[in-house]
Amino acid sequence: MMKQTLALLVFAAALLPAAASASSAKVALDRAPVDLHDQASLQRGAQIFVNHCLNCHSASAMRYGKLMDLGLTEAQVKDNLMFATDKVGDPMVSVLEVKDAKAFFGVVPPDLALGARFRSPDWLYTYLRGFYRDPAARTGWNNTVYPNVAMPHVLWEYQGNQQLQVTSKMDPNTGDVKETRKLAIVAPGSLTPVEYDRYVGDLVNFMAYMGEPGAASRKLWGIVVLFFLGVFFVVALLLKNEYWKDVR
Repeated sequence: MMKQTLALLVFAAALLPAAASASSAKVALDRAPVDLHDQASLQRGAQIFVNHCLNCHSASAMRYGKLMDLGLTEAQVKDNLMFATDKVGDPMVSVLEVKDAKAFFGVVPPDLALGARFRSPDWLYTYLRGFYRDPAARTGWNNTVYPNVAMPHVLWEYQGNQQLQVTSKMDPNTGDVKETRKLAIVAPGSLTPVEYDRYVGDLVNFMAYMGEPGAASRKLWGIVVLFFLGVFFVVALLLKNEYWKDVR
């Protein structure tokens, strides 16, 4: 038994360097500016999603009518955000045919209704800012977060063309070669880097809202309930002391 335990410990110790190397190889994710109480950002994000994402991706769990919870009127939703249907109660479904999607991209674009919950807003925010030109890729674009992704960079006119710059440097003490990967804009787009980050941030903010439209109110009610329980505890404690004050 002792030999088996020792063997397992040695095996686990041998795996630690590999695990550390795999962890360090992952791309560091940037913090997404998610604020579900910022209605202006959510409205802008909804417009960006409809204009750029809904052409290929669906959001079948989200209905156009829920956009009115963002402070929009039914007329504003119909006039500015509905292009595939006339009914405000319909789900946000792409009109792209499955066979056409496979022909264009090789795969069917995933449904994005729960994309922010599946990937996380930070992942999406970093991903949408991580595209760079790659002539070897099928679409001409590659991504630092999702290598060899089938999706082209649909927002390139706003961000511009990025290039992946890879440099290697040897440590004179250890002889280890350290590789540095950096994205650099070689041809600017219509937005500055700060404006593009805000643009993508609004889109990711809306996708986070779309993943759970009731998240903001749920958290608010959670705070209210905790406050009520705190007040009730004090009242119950005072009542208990009053009932038992004469009991020795």
